[in-house]
Amino acid sequence: MHSSLYGKIEKAKRYAEERDRISFSDFKLSFRGDHDTYSVSFHDGKWQCGCNFFASWGMCSHTMALQRILGVMLPPERVPAEGVSLPTAR
Repeated sequence: MHSSLYGKIEKAKRYAEERDRISFSDFKLSFRGDHDTYSVSFHDGKWQCGCNFFASWGMCSHTMALQRILGVMLPPERVPAEGVSLPTAR
């Protein structure tokens, strides 16, 4: 292996541990839930999910799971705090 590649590999390992370097702004994915597979997206700081619960509440288990997984890689206002209560229905 070329010697300069070793440095890049080490840098990549360090970057992978420093997740606050990464900030998502837009993405779309498929989330396989217990009952179906849903299209979930994040655009301009807002979530969207194709499940019925999200349509009523503006949040769901799929978006909350992604918030937990992505943590500091999301804008701070979209990361839930522990013990956050559910908003009232729209």
